Amino acid sequence: MAELKYDESGRLLFTKEMKKEYTLLIPQMLPITFTFLKKVFELYGYKCEMLTTTHRGIVDTGLKYVHNDTCYPALLVIGQLIEAVNSGQYDTSKLALLISQTGGGCRASNYIHLLRKALEKAGLAHIPVVSINLSGLEKNPGFSLTIPIIRRLVMAMIYGDFLMWLANQTRPYEVTSGTTELLIAHWTDEIVALFGDGKGMTRKEMRSILLRIAADFAGVERAGAPKPRVGVVGEIYVKFAPLGNNNLEAFLLAEGCEPVVPGLTDFMIFKINNRSVDVDLYHGNKLKKLVADVFQKYIEGMQRVMIEAVKSQPCFRPMGSFADLQRLIKGYLGYGNKMGEGWLLTAEMLELIHSGTSNIVCTQPFGCLPNHVVGKGMIRRLKDDYPDSNIVAVDYDPGATRINQENRIKLMISNAGRHAEAPEHASSEQPIAAAK
Repeated sequence: MAELKYDESGRLLFTKEMKKEYTLLIPQMLPITFTFLKKVFELYGYKCEMLTTTHRGIVDTGLKYVHNDTCYPALLVIGQLIEAVNSGQYDTSKLALLISQTGGGCRASNYIHLLRKALEKAGLAHIPVVSINLSGLEKNPGFSLTIPIIRRLVMAMIYGDFLMWLANQTRPYEVTSGTTELLIAHWTDEIVALFGDGKGMTRKEMRSILLRIAADFAGVERAGAPKPRVGVVGEIYVKFAPLGNNNLEAFLLAEGCEPVVPGLTDFMIFKINNRSVDVDLYHGNKLKKLVADVFQKYIEGMQRVMIEAVKSQPCFRPMGSFADLQRLIKGYLGYGNKMGEGWLLTAEMLELIHSGTSNIVCTQPFGCLPNHVVGKGMIRRLKDDYPDSNIVAVDYDPGATRINQENRIKLMISNAGRHAEAPEHASSEQPIAAAK
C-alpha cells in the first residue's frame, strides 16, 4: 500500500506510488466527451472510473455532507462521489477522487476544499483528492497535466463536441429509433481505439476523421417536419450534466423539440482568453499573455477544422466560432466580465438567436450570482433587441421540484409556436458575425 504523504500545509498528496495502485473516480459532466477524457488519462497510466449515477439519493447525500447554501453543482458532485465511495464497490484504501477547478472568482474554485471537508466528516480523510485545472492550483507528485496530455485532452474535447452537435441534429428526425446512439457508440469506440494507437491527434488526421463522421451522420435516414429548436445555455455543469439538469435534453426530445447545446470548446477558449484579457486590462506578466494567446490560437485552429467538417454536409447547421461570440457580445458586456461563465453565457444566447434558435432555456444553480447577472439579468435586454426571442431562466437546487422546472419549460415551448423558427424560415436567421 502506498504511504500517505502530506505537504507543508497538511494536504494529503496523490503520489507516484498511488498512480500505480489507486483508482481515480471521475464525476461525469458530458457523457460523450468525458468518455474520451477518461481514455486519455488511462493512456498515461491512470486507473479511472466514470460515475454516471443520476438518482435523487445523490442530492440527499450531498445535503448530508454539504451546506444547502453551497453551489448546487458542488452539492451534486460531492454527493455523487461520497455515495460512490460508500457503496462498497471500491477498496477505499486504494481510491482517489478527481475534481475540476476553474481557479476563478466562483464557488467552483472551492469545490475541492468542500469535498475534503465532506470526506473528513464521513471518516474518509485518507482518500486523496486530485485537482484538474489550468491555474496551477494544488500540484501533486503523481498527477500532472503535461503538454502531450493537454494536447490529447483538447482533441478529446473537439471530438466530443462534434459528436454531440451532429447527434442533436440527427436524433429528433431518425426514422429508426436508436440509430443515432449506435453511431455515437461506434465512433466513440473508433476514436478511443485511435487514441490507444497514438493516432487521430494531428490536424490532418482529425480533419479526415471528422469528415467521415459527418458523412455517417448525414447518411442516417430521417423524416418529419423541422421541430422547434430549443437552445440550452447556463452554468457549465447544470447546462451539460444529466444529473444537474434532470436530463433536460431527453425531456426536450420527448416534448417534440430539437435541443441545441453549445459545446465545451468555447468555454475552454473563454477560460484561456481570460488570462490574456487580465494582462490587457490590469497589466501583469506579458509572457503569461503570450502563452495564453498561443494556446488559444491552437484550439481555435482545431475549432475551425470542426466547423468546416460540419459544413461539408449541407443537412447540418455549423456551430459558430469563438471569434463570432466575441463580436456578438460587443455593446452588451465587456471582456472583463468573466466570473462564472461571464460574457460567454450572454454571447451564447446571442449566437443562438442569430442562428435561428430563439427558444432558449437558461439553466442556473439557484443563488449563482455571476450567472444570474449574465443569464437572467440579460434576458430583458435581449428581448428588447430581439422581440422574437423566447427565453426562460430555470433554477436548479435541492428544493426545486422537477415538475415545476418542466412546467416552466413547457410554457416556453408552448410560446414557440408564435415564433416559428424552422430552418427553412431564412428570415429568422441572421449572420452570426453581424453583432447588433
